Order: sequence, then C-alpha cells, then structure tokens
Amino acid sequence: MRSVFLIGFMAAGKTTAGRLLAERMAVPFVDLDDVITEIAGMPVPEIFASRGEDAFRHIEADALARILARAPAVVATGGGTPCRSGALETMRRHGLVIALWVPLDVALARAGTSSERPLLSRPADQIAALYHEREPIYRQAHAVIATDWRDPGEVADECAELISRAAVLDEGLLPESSIVALGERSYPIAVSRGGVGRLGALARAALGPACARTALVADAAVDRLYGAAAAAALAAADFAVTRVPVPVGEPAKSIGAYAALCDALVASGLDRGSAVIALGGGVVGDLAGFAAATLYRGVPLVQVPTTLVAMIDSAIGGKTGINLAAGKNLVGAFWQPRLVLADPDLLVSLPARERRAAFGELLKYALLDGEELYAEAEAMAPELAQEEWSAPPQQLGALIRRCTAIKSWIVSRDEREQSGERALLNLGHTVGHAIEAAAGYGEVLHGEAVALGLIATCRVSTALGLATPDLEERVARTLARAGVPVDLDPWLRHDVLERMGVDKKRTGTGIRFVALTGPGSTRTVTMELDRLQDALSAAARA
Repeated sequence: MRSVFLIGFMAAGKTTAGRLLAERMAVPFVDLDDVITEIAGMPVPEIFASRGEDAFRHIEADALARILARAPAVVATGGGTPCRSGALETMRRHGLVIALWVPLDVALARAGTSSERPLLSRPADQIAALYHEREPIYRQAHAVIATDWRDPGEVADECAELISRAAVLDEGLLPESSIVALGERSYPIAVSRGGVGRLGALARAALGPACARTALVADAAVDRLYGAAAAAALAAADFAVTRVPVPVGEPAKSIGAYAALCDALVASGLDRGSAVIALGGGVVGDLAGFAAATLYRGVPLVQVPTTLVAMIDSAIGGKTGINLAAGKNLVGAFWQPRLVLADPDLLVSLPARERRAAFGELLKYALLDGEELYAEAEAMAPELAQEEWSAPPQQLGALIRRCTAIKSWIVSRDEREQSGERALLNLGHTVGHAIEAAAGYGEVLHGEAVALGLIATCRVSTALGLATPDLEERVARTLARAGVPVDLDPWLRHDVLERMGVDKKRTGTGIRFVALTGPGSTRTVTMELDRLQDALSAAARA
C-alpha cells in the first residue's frame, strides 16, 4: 500500500477518519501536528504564539519530510500543509492524496476554540477568505470526499474504496491521475502520454479477471488512426475484441444511430459480463456510453477520449446521451465508467479547428477555479492556436489533470445534479447549447459554442450587476489568443434565443443560469427566460 495523505480545511475530520482508516488498512496512523510538536518541543498553538506562522511552516516542512522517509502510513495533515510551495506535488508523488471537504459553516461549528486552533483567532472575514483561497489547492488532490453528512466511519470506508481504485494505477501513473469518488462506483482518470499502449493492462485491472469480451466503439476516422493499437493492447490483456464502427460527427448522437449500435453490440456477442470501450471524442463517448448504460440494463464502460474536450469534460462524470430535434442531450442516462484513460499524444492528429475549439471548455474550468489556473490556461492559448503539432505541449498533460481534478471534485459531491454543485459545469452552456442546436450541430463545434456562451455569461452577469464590463473583454481576449471565434452578436438571433427555452436546466418558467463575478467566483441564479433573452439582445443592440 502507498501512503495516504488526508488534506482539507480545519475540522474536516482528517484525524478522526484517518485513525479509523489506518485501523482498517492495518498501517500506522500519523498526525502531522504530533510530529511538529515532537520536533519543536511545544504544541502547535504555542509555536504560532511564540515563533509565528513562518517558523511553523518551516517545522511543518521538516515534519513532512520525516514522514515521507518512513514506511507507508495514513497521514492527517494540517489545513495549510498542501498550500506550501511544492508540498502537494510531493505528497502526490509519494502516495494517494484525499481531500476531505466540509462547508465553512460546518467547519466553524466543529472547530472548537482559538486556543486549540490558532487560525480561529482571526476575524471571521479573514477565515472565510482563507477558506476560499485554499479550496483551489485542495481541488488538486487525487480525490475529494464530502464529510459534512457522513460519520467518520463512512468517511474511512470511502477512503478505503479509493485506495482499492488507486491500485489500478501504477507508481508512474498516480501522480498525474485523479479519482472520481463515488463509493463502490469510484474510478480513476489516468492521464498518460502513450497511454493507449497500456489500455489492456489498465482495463484488465479496472474490469477484473471475469470480463472476457470487449467492444471497441469508434468512428471510422478514429478507428483508422488508433483502432488497431487499442485493439492490440486489449488483446494482449486476454480480452476478445470486436471493433464496432459508428457514424462520424454529431449526427451519430441520434436515436437511429443508437439503435444500430445496440444491434451491432448484441451481434458481436456482447453479454452482461462484457464491456464497451468508447474510443473517440464526446460524440462517441456519449453514444457508446448511453448504449452501455441501457444494453442489458447496463454493462461496464471504459472511456478513452481522443479529443481535448472529451479528456477534460465529457468523458468524466457519467453523463451519456443522444440528441433530439428539439435539443441537445435530451435523452440520456447517468452511467459512470470503470476507467477513463486520457492520452495527450492522441491530440496530435486532432484537426486544428477542434483543438482550438477545445479552449472554450478549458477556459470554463479556469473560470470555475480561479486566477492561477486562468493564467495557466491563458499561457497555453497560443499553443492551441497552432495549425500543426509534432507533439503535445509539455505542460498540456498537467493542465488536463487540473481540469479533470476539478470535474472529479464537483461530480464526487453532486453526481446527479441534486445539490446544485454540478450545475456549475454548465457555465457557458445555456447559450452555447442553443447556438449548437440552432446551427444544426455542425456549423459550430461544441467548444466554439461554449466559448461564445462564456462571453454571453459575462454579458448577462454584467447586466445582473454581478460583474463589470471588462470581464467580457478579458474573456474574449483570452479566447481570441487560442484562435476561437468570439463574435457573439451575430448569434443573438431569434432562433437561438428561443432555443434557450428548451434546456435541461429549465425549472418551470425559469432557467438556472451560472453567472460570474470573476475567475473562481460564480453564482447560480434562476432567471425568467424573457429576462435572459432581453439581457442578451439589449446588449447586442447597444
């Protein structure tokens, strides 16, 4: 077993759950504060009081280094431990990092007194600011578990489940991977250059020894590029493989294509113990995923995304579906995969327009996360604008991992959009989906539509008084650096505005709209359709 590091804000339950987890795993438990106390010869509150926070952080770094030199253990860290430069990456290299998440009000109710926790001596607004400042760092853990509605034993059980899922990944893969924490349905997202060659071994570890047959679903273009290599990797892991073709492009997400795929899967000999391997972009992932969710009332699924949009978004989270004439993704199901394997090397063959378009989804995650990721995405924009790649940019894998971690964080806390947390992933999509539908799912790529939707979001947010006009200018400028079309006004026509009324996020006469105040700061509001349309069309007329 690797070491397990529990991170999170104060009073998230790291020590209590950590002790129980260590008992279950029969390994030592280490509280980082205890090692700090041993080194300093005084309790943590006294270190803060007599030596200050800077001295405490130096001692904390020494304590973490000593722990890393020991045998594997369950380690409960301090709230600020992963925020020190390099500490989080060091823990990710040495083991499994699990963030225990708790709402701020619950953390404060649990926290006790300032004599026990030095940070509680700060004013309430500073504590809240610290909480929000640390959250993007905690999001970079391998996985997140919400602890506000679970008792410590349940948290420990969930951690143990994550340890078993992490076993699918070898030492080289774990640092660049994430895990969606959903109890028995948890699964890893492996980001690995050259990963298609490892597909068989990873799929075998994720699916288990009983799975004998797989159907490799891809469109003709992707199958020609990568189908043989993927099938060979699966065959090398003793899977019987049938390559099943589907149509190219968004028209494949139709009822007719879905029925034809199901017929082909049955004809290939697939049974309930077999698995579907979706090799392709979002269209193939959605279509094959929906077939896997419904055939025989559900068969295992592995997602191998071949586009940047699919790697950072659509392959993760279990949403599958097909389109109707009335709108996008109106028929579908939640069906979590057993494994997601993202290989950045596959992006070299991606058409330049699709690569540039993906920046719309990538910037969505940067806007959800905060200024640091926004700056990293902005720096990557010119690379995505290039016409040809001989190899993916060096930093792209890390950026993919950051985006997958954010989506894992959100999906783990709101798998089926019941708490409102997952609605954040719809940032830019209300208007974006309307543009896609009005264009007939071909004229505008999904990422391009999302990019225009982000600009529309900034515009509506300004109309609501939540943002200033310079936010729209900034977002449009960043998108343009990646070569993404940013002229929204021609799309604010009657058919697009009407399409916003046919939206999965609609409740009664209102639409749940994700607004922005700036990078890392969102607010979900319910708007009447007429008001949303007026905010957009009035700005277009100005």
